[in-house]
Amino acid sequence: MNSQNLWTERYLGYIKEMQKYLRYIFNGHLVFVMVLAFGGLAYYYSDWVRTLDSNFPAELIMAFVLAIIVTRSPINTFLKEPDTVFLLPLETKLKSYFKNSLLLSWVMQGFILLIVLTAFIPMYAKVTGASGADFGVILVVLLIIKYLNLIMRWQVLKYQDASVSHWDSYIRFLLNGVLLYFVCSKANILFVLITIILLVGLYRYYRSATRGFVLKWERLVDLENKRMTSFYKIANMFTDVPHLKGKVARRKWMDWLLDFIPYGKKSTYNYLYARTLLRSNDYVGLCLRLTVIGSVVLAVFTNIWAHLIVTFIFLFMTALQLLLVWKAHEWKVWVSLYPLPAKMREVAVIKLISYFLLFEDLVFSIVLLIKGEWMSALAALAMGLVFLLGFKNYAIKKIKNF
Repeated sequence: MNSQNLWTERYLGYIKEMQKYLRYIFNGHLVFVMVLAFGGLAYYYSDWVRTLDSNFPAELIMAFVLAIIVTRSPINTFLKEPDTVFLLPLETKLKSYFKNSLLLSWVMQGFILLIVLTAFIPMYAKVTGASGADFGVILVVLLIIKYLNLIMRWQVLKYQDASVSHWDSYIRFLLNGVLLYFVCSKANILFVLITIILLVGLYRYYRSATRGFVLKWERLVDLENKRMTSFYKIANMFTDVPHLKGKVARRKWMDWLLDFIPYGKKSTYNYLYARTLLRSNDYVGLCLRLTVIGSVVLAVFTNIWAHLIVTFIFLFMTALQLLLVWKAHEWKVWVSLYPLPAKMREVAVIKLISYFLLFEDLVFSIVLLIKGEWMSALAALAMGLVFLLGFKNYAIKKIKNF
């Protein structure tokens, strides 16, 4: 077996799989909405940058955000479940395979770092007066420590104890953050060198400690499946993804919410889909995450138009994700056997999603009220109500296309 040919085959298969779903994503209306929204945010971002002075902690913010991206270093191994049996005896012959995986991961994540750094350029230049050469230095340092983090992550994956991975992430995040802060704040070169030496020393420790360790194939396959599942969840908003598998949790502590649904035949679908939304990690967790992230973004901006744009973006993203609950019972025959009108199912799904969206909009308004921006809070609340009115027609058309 030629490991180089195997990697090329897996890589081309991955590209083909991505292209198959990306054409559905980028042909949709979401692209237009996101371009419009990010264009508006970019405009208000530039206005916000003009208000900054030299006391603004731009270096600290950059170091924190970039350290998160650098520390999080998933590796594209393209491994599949049968590999735990068929490739296990060939582990020693797959060095070039995993080197290619590390290199590809470095290139892809380096591109993300470049995009994020580019977004920080206006803020950083306004506060510190940095030149193009300064950004070049930061980019070089980012690419170097990103590769160092990737190979450290690869060594840590050989440990049997999963807790090592958590401690490794904390330690690397701390070292990466300190190093990037020194670089961004143009600290003494000695501090930078000491931090780099600590990172290199950590890598050498991992390499020495894992010498002779074998790969944990099941763990690598599980991580690869989780990485692809994240992409499939996005693609599932636009087309059916047969690879996607959801997880369900009992969540008994949320049962009180179901008490608001009256008992009776007319509430059959309301109860079914309410249970589905509350128990599935794909829905309730996502709604809460988007609500928290949207609240943080709203807390940062001070312009009322920016608040309206952010509110619309997060309501729209939440609505797209929650609409997928319609397909949750698509292949279950017993749901089709209910002696109830099909229209009742559609009405129940749209009503429940509207409740989630109304909850999110209320949270956004409360956040703005706490900030003391009552005009923005009223505007965000009105935006949510208008969105809910238009959502019903949109949802009906979207459900028919599922």
